[in-house]
Amino acid sequence: MSVSASHLFTRSSASIFDVSHMLQTNIYGRDSIAWLESMCPVDLKGMPEGSSSLTVFLNENGCILDDLIVTKVNETSLYVVSNAGRIDTDKRHMLERAESFKKSGKDVNIEFWDVSHQALIAVQGPKAVSILQKLTNIKLDELFFMTSKVGHVAGVECRVTRCGYTGEDGVEISVPSKEVEGITEALLQHEGIKLAGLGARDSLRLEAGLCLYGNDIDESVTPVEANLTWLISKRRRTDSNFPGANVILKQIKEGVKKRRVGIRMESGAPARKDAILKDFQHGEEIGMITSGCPSPSLGGNVAMGYVREELKKVGTELLVTIRGKDIPCIVGKMPFVPTKYYIRK
Repeated sequence: MSVSASHLFTRSSASIFDVSHMLQTNIYGRDSIAWLESMCPVDLKGMPEGSSSLTVFLNENGCILDDLIVTKVNETSLYVVSNAGRIDTDKRHMLERAESFKKSGKDVNIEFWDVSHQALIAVQGPKAVSILQKLTNIKLDELFFMTSKVGHVAGVECRVTRCGYTGEDGVEISVPSKEVEGITEALLQHEGIKLAGLGARDSLRLEAGLCLYGNDIDESVTPVEANLTWLISKRRRTDSNFPGANVILKQIKEGVKKRRVGIRMESGAPARKDAILKDFQHGEEIGMITSGCPSPSLGGNVAMGYVREELKKVGTELLVTIRGKDIPCIVGKMPFVPTKYYIRK
């Protein structure tokens, strides 16, 4: 299937994505929670066991080293999934921080799972869970968005986390690499599910307003500038003991000069990464596109970018330079397509 056809099939039915390129890490030891909280603004202490959260590694300037999903397995064990493009940086960062912790007498151990031993597949779409339920002993109606359980899938012990990167309901399944082909084939035996590629995953996440590291977030932006202030948990704001806390808390209080926004264009060529954004009235450069693509679900094109703070309001008219021409666009509400996460009511 084409990227567009695969995208639309995911929105209407279910798709399997091989995301084994992501870095899976197991962390254990009595000080595991304190260790991760020393690098991220997440409130792991306040999270129930078996729950997951999006968070970010921060540097001392409050900028984003990577985004990751952390699962609190229990009080002494964590499971982390982080980005493929940051594997070397993340490994070095985690190992250095662990070494520092150990020197002060604390207990934390890190186990990086190599793709040759542990694979990861994402099953996404409105039919994903009903198909998976036929193959697992986990009661998926009790597994809510951003929760995680270990159980059997097609007879193989796996970790199943209710999350994804498409805006649709679905799960990510961590499975021994030697068993991943069998599980994938077992899923594909059911009507309404197909394999999908990373091109569709990118357009799906963009419609859902989700960031891609290296494009929409990187070491030059803070969570506040990236419109991710919600990642700074209430307790951590009070404790003010995460990297770059002084910078981020000041930004929360006093504001920032730039902000990540959504961009909509009804027709024409899509705005791609690094396209210049301009003020509509004066043609003055005011920002830049970070991600963009055609929107199979909506028609037209969607994008993300950074603009001056005073121009972030939804509906603001802007210009984007594409192939040497200034094309009208507007600041659009994100997510562009409503998310369908399975949330506890």
